[in-house]
Amino acid sequence: MKRRAILAFMLDRPGVLNKVSMLIRKKMYNVDTLTVCSSRKPGVSRMTITLREDDQARVNQVIRQLEKFTEVISVKELDTDHSYWREVAIVKLEVDGMHLESFRDRYNFEILNQQANEICILQVAGSTRNIDAFLDEVGQEHIIEIARTGVTALEK
Repeated sequence: MKRRAILAFMLDRPGVLNKVSMLIRKKMYNVDTLTVCSSRKPGVSRMTITLREDDQARVNQVIRQLEKFTEVISVKELDTDHSYWREVAIVKLEVDGMHLESFRDRYNFEILNQQANEICILQVAGSTRNIDAFLDEVGQEHIIEIARTGVTALEK
């Protein structure tokens, strides 16, 4: 299924996130990621919703329904060719330092903490595909814990 990103700007009021999530649940979508932050304009929040859907008509229906909410200022789907989609993962690993350094040229990561017993915590930033590739290459047997932010997106 095709991954879609919907960008919405809305008034920063209690219950708005719940209204949005209830609408998406009613339409029987499974949200991949949901990120919300304040925007440059005071009192306005920025929400990025990613979901998987091949049917453009169904995505358009969700957008039209979101536009009906009085708290929503604007909403649109972001085109993957004309926007940047990124996320951050914080990963706790039990791995040899030399093994980790072998990935330095291919992946954008920062070591946040390194302990003597080969446990380190690092931050990986980039596209979802890039983070997934990093985790696969490191190997599941080395991963202790992962925290991911979810996708946020910005038009070019």
